[in-house]
Amino acid sequence: MRKIIAATFVSLDGVMQAPGGPEEDPVGGFKFGGWTFHYWDDAMGAFMGETFGKPFDLLLGRKTYDIFAAHWPYQDNDPIAESFNAVTKYVATHRHDTLTWNNSRSLGADVVATLRKLKQEDGPDLLIQGSSDLIQTLLANDLIDEVSLLIFPLVLGKGKRLFGNGTLPSALKLTHSQASSTGVIMATYERGGEIKVGSFAPEKPSEAEIERRKNWK
Repeated sequence: MRKIIAATFVSLDGVMQAPGGPEEDPVGGFKFGGWTFHYWDDAMGAFMGETFGKPFDLLLGRKTYDIFAAHWPYQDNDPIAESFNAVTKYVATHRHDTLTWNNSRSLGADVVATLRKLKQEDGPDLLIQGSSDLIQTLLANDLIDEVSLLIFPLVLGKGKRLFGNGTLPSALKLTHSQASSTGVIMATYERGGEIKVGSFAPEKPSEAEIERRKNWK
């Protein structure tokens, strides 16, 4: 079986929009494009190298696909470009006839059904890059198996967020974590089952507590 892995840059308040530059995605008046630029160090490079060093195919929304297709085929002597250009690109799009980047395939009209089928097949894992809209669809349908985050020490206030309102509640298990010299937390999470709840409240609540509960019901 193949896993779907979301490898994403996020701010502390969960924004993932336009990490690479001002022209990447200014939708909604987003003014902080390129917010990751000044944080890179060797530890982050090694973490990304490990991510891209394993066999993978790319899973992309149409907007991210267009950004990548206008960039990576034109980068010489870049190992990431070599990988991205060579692997299969699965794209959520209604315009399959405009997928000009080599080894690109449309996910078809029913993205969820196609991905459920792909996950059952043999092959490399499906690695999501960017693609905030597609990620919302995958989260709402419980299709993401692993989340690999680079969490940057800044608050952006508004922008496209990783976990939207349609995200299904679930627990996650931390499998790897480290920090860069610039304060970026690199963390990998796998599925952790259902959310378990409990209570620190005393078995016999006070009269004041009972009254408080009445007020919010």
